[in-house]
Amino acid sequence: MIPVEWVCRRVATGSFLKRNPGVKEGYRFSPLKMEMFFKDDANNDPQWSEEQLLEAKLCLAGLTIGQCEVDIMSRSTLAIFEMVEKAWATQNCSLVDMKIEFGVSVKSREIVLADVIDNDSWRLWPAGDRSQQTDKQVYRELKEVTPEAMQMVKRSFEWVSERVKLLLEPQASSRVVLLMGSISDVAHCEKIRKACASYGIPCVLRVTSAHKGPDETLRIKAEYEGDGIPTVFVAVAGRSNGLGPVMSGNTAYPVISCPPLTPDWGPQDVWSSLRMPSGLGCSTVLSPEACAQFAAQILGLRDHLVWCKLRASMLNTWVSLKLADKKLQACSL
Repeated sequence: MIPVEWVCRRVATGSFLKRNPGVKEGYRFSPLKMEMFFKDDANNDPQWSEEQLLEAKLCLAGLTIGQCEVDIMSRSTLAIFEMVEKAWATQNCSLVDMKIEFGVSVKSREIVLADVIDNDSWRLWPAGDRSQQTDKQVYRELKEVTPEAMQMVKRSFEWVSERVKLLLEPQASSRVVLLMGSISDVAHCEKIRKACASYGIPCVLRVTSAHKGPDETLRIKAEYEGDGIPTVFVAVAGRSNGLGPVMSGNTAYPVISCPPLTPDWGPQDVWSSLRMPSGLGCSTVLSPEACAQFAAQILGLRDHLVWCKLRASMLNTWVSLKLADKKLQACSL
């Protein structure tokens, strides 16, 4: 375990107000406010700066905590807070602040989240109202410990326990409908479907040609507009792409063109996806994986689980680049 507690704050309250006189309770931090505290009971867990942490040169499981490791813990704390905050927002509850700790894997020497995140780790204000707080502060602020007061604490913790079970439930079903101009495009569509699956988004594959059967294309479109499920249409059509523009001109739902370009005619064919008539908002993404990511960003506006998977993917990419740079610098030295 790394003996440092990372605290992430969205709203100013508690000890922050004592250490920063003049700041009113309720001040909202955008971006998030990050603090760290050295775990030292004898000295009441003093607040540390990043420079103090670096100068301490802590070594755990063979890993010395340097700038790379500090940056990874800092960036991870932000991402973890944002994901938990997004989840609690589905219950109309504000995540005010949260503390977490990290450790070093003995086997891989990697920085890992090494904490239990529970009602002792955060402040929760239902509807953003401090008077309704349901976290450990309910107990801390008791003027007298009585059976009635303990029942109030119990009810608060029960409320959190019940709501936590709902955090991993999707708030709205969603989907991506892949429309391919020919069955020969199915391999390209499967790449999109696989990438969508990594975000937990179901895909439906259909074959229809806007050139050869526009009436059928519009019938299929209407089929998925009528059930109220948030949907992103993806048009997969090579050569002259009529599928994306026709869909975009006839639906208020998002439409993405992801043409399966070929080496011989690709530079010419792509213009049918890029040059749109006025009044059409069809976007074009060439990579199947990037197309799925764009669809996830759209659907993640309503589904916190999709949004959280996107946020986690961003964090993992950032950490991979950070570690790759550290490794390269070590080789150069």
